[in-house]
Amino acid sequence: MNPSTYAALYGPWQSARPVRKERPAVVALAVLLWAVTALSVSWVGGLACVALLWTAAAGHPSGGLFLLLFPAGAAALVALARTSRFREMAAATRMLLLGALACPVPAVLALGPWFLAG
Repeated sequence: MNPSTYAALYGPWQSARPVRKERPAVVALAVLLWAVTALSVSWVGGLACVALLWTAAAGHPSGGLFLLLFPAGAAALVALARTSRFREMAAATRMLLLGALACPVPAVLALGPWFLAG
């Protein structure tokens, strides 16, 4: 291709941005946060399923709205991750920030029955 044609179509040539190296501490924190989040979501999901099963067996099916919170929270995190500010971040930093946003709610919901039962 003629260099003047390329410059007319795409503008002047620019080199690609350098790839940022992942920092091990950020990666480890992101893995830890997502592990805590996954464990607490699975625990709360299991408790919700047991509660729904018991209420359905008793003849009072209710509480299905509670199970919609999981997909709604996931959709909110995906929408946040698709914004341009998040896409500019390094992958480990992005996962750490999303893990920090995702972790508190399911962790509190998972630990709540332990403290309420005691």
